[in-house]
Amino acid sequence: MRNWRAIRCGLLILLGGAAIAQDSAQIGAPPSLAKLALAAPRTGQPSAAAVSGEPAPHALTKSDLDAWLDGYMPYALHNSDIPGAVVVVVKDGQFLTARGFGYSDLEKRTPVDPERTLFRPGSVSKLVTWTAVMQQVEQGKLNLDKDVNTYLDFKIPPFEGQPVTLRQIMTHTGGFQETSKEIIFYDAKKVRKLGDYLKAHTPKRIYAPGTTPAYSNWATALAAYLVERTSGQSFDDYLDQHVFAPLGMRNSTFRQPLPAQFKGQVSVGYQAPGADPKGFELIGPAPAGSLSASGADMGRFMIAHLANGRGILQPATAAMMHNSPLDKINPRTLFPGLNRMELGFFETNANGREVIGHLGDTSAFHTSLHLLINDNVGFYVSFNSPGKGGAVGPLREAMFEHFADRYFPAPPANPTIVPAKLARQHSEMMAGLWQNSRREDHGFVSLLNLIGQTAVSVGPKGELVIPALTAANGRPREWVEVTPFMWQDKYSHQKLAAQVVEGKVVRWSFDEISPFMVFDRVPASLSGAWLKPALYASLVILLLTLLYWPVTWYVRRRYKAAPSVSGRALQAYRATRIMAAANLLVLAGWGVLVTLLFKDLENLAGSFDLWLWVLQILGAIVFVGAVGISAWNAWLTLNDGRRWTRKLWSVLIVLATLVILYVALRYGLLAMSVSY
Repeated sequence: MRNWRAIRCGLLILLGGAAIAQDSAQIGAPPSLAKLALAAPRTGQPSAAAVSGEPAPHALTKSDLDAWLDGYMPYALHNSDIPGAVVVVVKDGQFLTARGFGYSDLEKRTPVDPERTLFRPGSVSKLVTWTAVMQQVEQGKLNLDKDVNTYLDFKIPPFEGQPVTLRQIMTHTGGFQETSKEIIFYDAKKVRKLGDYLKAHTPKRIYAPGTTPAYSNWATALAAYLVERTSGQSFDDYLDQHVFAPLGMRNSTFRQPLPAQFKGQVSVGYQAPGADPKGFELIGPAPAGSLSASGADMGRFMIAHLANGRGILQPATAAMMHNSPLDKINPRTLFPGLNRMELGFFETNANGREVIGHLGDTSAFHTSLHLLINDNVGFYVSFNSPGKGGAVGPLREAMFEHFADRYFPAPPANPTIVPAKLARQHSEMMAGLWQNSRREDHGFVSLLNLIGQTAVSVGPKGELVIPALTAANGRPREWVEVTPFMWQDKYSHQKLAAQVVEGKVVRWSFDEISPFMVFDRVPASLSGAWLKPALYASLVILLLTLLYWPVTWYVRRRYKAAPSVSGRALQAYRATRIMAAANLLVLAGWGVLVTLLFKDLENLAGSFDLWLWVLQILGAIVFVGAVGISAWNAWLTLNDGRRWTRKLWSVLIVLATLVILYVALRYGLLAMSVSY
């Protein structure tokens, strides 16, 4: 579900002043957690302290970690207006700490209990789904490199003759466009069976398989359906029997709505400050994000994976998930030096340590899970609100960075810097407009591709400037080129890299998203550099055309003047003004509808389908009709001797209607579909 918070929602929560700092619950791990040792520690990498001349890191002990969390979390929650959080750290097959902070229910002042309180980890759920998939792979029931249509009772159309494989799905390179419909809602009556959901919302494929990372919730749900097909069980039953039960995850479920036995345990999700909570979030592509789990259960899951899959996977299978072979990956999806996808997990490397994990977001809950594979350490944190101004995003990123810096610091480095002249040249090669690979190319949601194109420019000192990539302070990150086409954020762990083909930058990404999303250049035909000004100018032309009509009517009435045209010319004149008004009204309707749809993710569950049909049908009539009528008016104007200003204006009206029709066609306003 990640990355929806930035595009779709402004979800905030307001806490009461000093209450959170004073009453923040700090619950230690229950005694039972200390007994959960699933495996002996793995051999880790040498510690930073072992390297001569390096400052010794803090020892990762329960006492030091708890002291750090006691100083970090209460203030972070208070300052960010987040009601509650759970933090779990495991080490060497044991729980090091499991802590609840703040409240799971503000009104009742219920503290977060790390053993019993259920949080909604969003897309971190995918790690459980991928684990189930790999169980079927190791049993020989699924093949990572076989056409998935082999296992399905419906067909996924090929892309340019190429099928999609399970390996491509697990690395988010299946080539599917984004799907938005029924992503999150609250009405239990809308919950579908997994197969029904997939068949109703099968997305188009917009990339050749294996070539372009493009995160897909739908494809994850498809993988879970394969488990249903090969195991003969519902996915929920399968997880209960083959993942949760073996690991003792008694406070975990993917089921929707939430089973009765868990209803008193789930944390309230706070989507906005001061607003009433909306209730239990229901996820359309359930296997991609419907998990409800306690922090302690997520600790058990981390211990199992750190122990080479003990209890749920064979060691070789777990190793394949954690460090997938490079020879199975298309080089176009890789940026040397940046994080990459594994099988389901993705890298979140820090300070030279090998780290894999996942992030997850619903409207209310925001989560991260990280496994320091060679250090046998797992880190998990989940928050029950985005906080004020989306504060949870920077907080979540900073928290793991600070954890890594404290306990696994990087050795002192002598960073190289690309010479200023060359750095400027490379920045100039990056300049332009780019679009995210995770997008919808068909349907009205593709309009966001025009609105959301990412601009890259060159600063006064030749530095790379990307205003859309902001740091925790809200300002654009400051990128320093440390090796050719590799940039380091001056004040964080984030790195950015570009791919160069035949002397041109063709693709780039940055650490946080590089495993599953990239930026490609916007085609010239869709570039906002000319299309946005052309669209704005067209709207102004049509608006002035419409406003000029009552003005001339008033002037004629005031001075008792006759119209300057008559007959067919007058008919064309009036029809053009009517179509200008109709154009503007339909576009205004789209503006209102899109605003309402993305104001609340629940609105994407189909409640506005009727209005989508109305606007698409009206658009087909109005946008096409306006071109024809304005062209008729222009032809008459150009041939009946009117002065040159009227001739010019009639041509501008034709161009304006053509631009609007072009936008409507290219951005799905005439798609005649309510699938999105």
